[in-house]
Amino acid sequence: MNKWTDKFVRLLLVAILFSSSRLLFGGPEPLATDGKDYSKEVVPVKKSWCETPSLWEIRIGAPGWLAGVSGESGVKGVVGSSDVSFDQLLTHLTHVPIVLSADIRYQRWEIFGDGQYMEVGSSATLPGLLFTNANFHLKTGLAEGFVGYRLINCDKAALSLFAGARYSYQGGDLSIFNNGDARLVIPRQLLGIRNKLAFSGSTDWVDPVIGARGKVRIWKATSLYAEGDIGGFDANSDSAFEIHRQGRTLVKTPISSEDWSYQLRGGLEFQISRRFWLQTGWRWLRTDFVSGGFTNKTDLNGPFIQGGVNF
Repeated sequence: MNKWTDKFVRLLLVAILFSSSRLLFGGPEPLATDGKDYSKEVVPVKKSWCETPSLWEIRIGAPGWLAGVSGESGVKGVVGSSDVSFDQLLTHLTHVPIVLSADIRYQRWEIFGDGQYMEVGSSATLPGLLFTNANFHLKTGLAEGFVGYRLINCDKAALSLFAGARYSYQGGDLSIFNNGDARLVIPRQLLGIRNKLAFSGSTDWVDPVIGARGKVRIWKATSLYAEGDIGGFDANSDSAFEIHRQGRTLVKTPISSEDWSYQLRGGLEFQISRRFWLQTGWRWLRTDFVSGGFTNKTDLNGPFIQGGVNF
């Protein structure tokens, strides 16, 4: 091997050793062809539109529903009509409504429900000499609980299908009073007419319910929400009757029995702070229940507001 070959072999060995040290121990990246060093530049990562929310979420609320009552209701076959709009509700309330809601989510699974009890009353003046005053009190209560699964589970949007049950309570008191005319004391005794006629009773039932609900953020901490469900499916339908007057006698007439319910609600939700939120909107609940001597074919309809805390 001559001296030139020896020098070439030495240079080749040095180059191989230098390249190996670069691979093993690292080193500065070569400059680009334009002379700029791009090794320290951070490539921005595009943020996903559907960010998964936290594992757990718990929300407790106190709903306020100014629900007007309209439709037909009755106990023991005696059916009457009521029409109290939501703006007249406060003047007809006989008790402060009892309300509560809860919503728990783990990943895509949800458990939620709410409840309310309300009693309204109204009075009427009847024509005639024997009776002049009538009072009617309608008591309604509901408690509903559902299990849902989120088809869309994002921070900015959510869509769930759910199923569960709704417990409903209905009670009614109808009282008709003597007009107090002293001239009619003896005629009333001879006719056997009491000073007060009263009809009262109550019933309750549980309906299966299915539905869907969703929410989408439209601007910063403001979201649109909506929910709808259908229930009953004639699960509690049975024989039913109403009482009608034919001449001077009362006749019990068989009627068709049914058990259905429909509900819609929607509006805006505001995340006031990290822990506190507020919902406002409209809620409508239609009940078509006729069974035995009870009739509840009413609409609860009015503005809805709810405030709460989330964990």
